[in-house]
Amino acid sequence: MEEHIYKGKLIKFHRLKIAKKENLTKNTFSLELEIPEDLKGNFEFEAGQFVSVKFQSHGKEIIHDYSMTSAPYEKKICLGIKVNSENGATSELYANYNIGDELWVSEPSGRFTLVSKPSEFRTIIGFAAGIGITPILSHFKNILHNEPRTRLFLFFGNKSSEDLIYRDALDNLARMHGDRLQIFYFYSQEKTANSFFYGRLDEKKLSLIINQILHLDDTDEESTIWDAVDDVLICGKGEMIKALANACYHHGIPKKNIHFELFEEFNDDIYPIEKEFPLITDVGIDFKMFGKEYQTQLDDNREKILQQLLLKGFPVPYSCKSGICGSCECTLEEGEVELLENEYLTEKEEANGKILACMSIAKTKKIKLNFDFN
Repeated sequence: MEEHIYKGKLIKFHRLKIAKKENLTKNTFSLELEIPEDLKGNFEFEAGQFVSVKFQSHGKEIIHDYSMTSAPYEKKICLGIKVNSENGATSELYANYNIGDELWVSEPSGRFTLVSKPSEFRTIIGFAAGIGITPILSHFKNILHNEPRTRLFLFFGNKSSEDLIYRDALDNLARMHGDRLQIFYFYSQEKTANSFFYGRLDEKKLSLIINQILHLDDTDEESTIWDAVDDVLICGKGEMIKALANACYHHGIPKKNIHFELFEEFNDDIYPIEKEFPLITDVGIDFKMFGKEYQTQLDDNREKILQQLLLKGFPVPYSCKSGICGSCECTLEEGEVELLENEYLTEKEEANGKILACMSIAKTKKIKLNFDFN
């Protein structure tokens, strides 16, 4: 076992052997990792979580996050991985690591999760784009296995049918659970016989989906399927998440029921800031990070704390700047902030003084933060 500071947190890594490796499309592949008996407890996970994988690429040590496609009941760790470019780090992972080789793998983490409700009648909608299908595949397998009364709808966007990953796995799920799972494929760069399925998943497409697919509800003649939606899962690039999350919200889904996972750095807010704040100038910031004490002053509180610290050159941990990943989690030890909507912190963590620097606006002239592990 090794421990590394990664994205501002102390992460435990273990050596795991590659049990299977499979090509999925021209630029995606899957890995199944063998879990030794003595590490079974360390690698228990929830649907929607991910692991961080440490490997050598172009002579450097690289750490990347990959979501599980396996469900917890399958008792194995399977990852879906995209090779973004011929010279990228993941291309080296594909080229140089094969069955029998070992990788350093973190214990599972991530909060793109749902509370299981096996006794309830639920309707859950999934939106995925490209490799963003990986955690949603884990979710859907898990829900179909554990929740006999839940029905699922998946809307899956890809550039073309050639780029569509896990088609066989998804179609098999739909065949096995046809009464509870419906899947719809969309292509942004391939003409389809029905123009409805051509184009990106965005706010316009969502309106069409609501009106043409999620309209009549066989279980309740007085309402639509969309009216019955309990939770929405969205995974893909930032612009897609932003468009769909806001569209779902404007079509009546509460923000707390819209869950998303981001697969890239995204510097924009998912939801627009609807509050106005009194202007405060000359905000003093003291913070502890990696055992060192720092002091600085912000001109004012018009921007969020993390973004201003980064502009000043401080190496504050972050990944998304959108309140999703939790990399900039810290403890507010002095002062007040307005914590904007985020997808990461629980109510209990907020009550204990935890904030996300990327979603925090200073409300006092003195702020003290602690980014170190408490």
